[in-house]
Amino acid sequence: MKLKHLLIALSIALVAWFIYDTFSLPSVDDLDGNFKEVAMYRNENNTGPITRVYAVTVEDTLWQQMQAYGDYMPHTKYGNTKVFFFLKSGPAPTQVYPGETNYEAEFQDYTVAKYEKDAMGQVSFVRFPYR
Repeated sequence: MKLKHLLIALSIALVAWFIYDTFSLPSVDDLDGNFKEVAMYRNENNTGPITRVYAVTVEDTLWQQMQAYGDYMPHTKYGNTKVFFFLKSGPAPTQVYPGETNYEAEFQDYTVAKYEKDAMGQVSFVRFPYR
């Protein structure tokens, strides 16, 4: 009978620890910079490569925080994820598109950084990509 109570207590403790661990994982909300997603595109292709493009505003040029933000964004094997960062105080696109040009050219001068994870999982982070 004592062993049964011990196993039940151990099981409850493990479940509680799993729940705590799950909800305490770091996320985008834990980063400095007050990131805000202003535009997003994801293709409807669920059987092939998935393309994701994001436009995000940030309060300051916090390069490491921007790279961490990109690392937190979803990525699918053989897919492509791009995140374009803009200062909150300047203009930013409200629509993004797939392809080589992902938003209107008028916003290129306001792009402070570009994060990209390609189909092979290689990450690139470029400061001021259009200057």
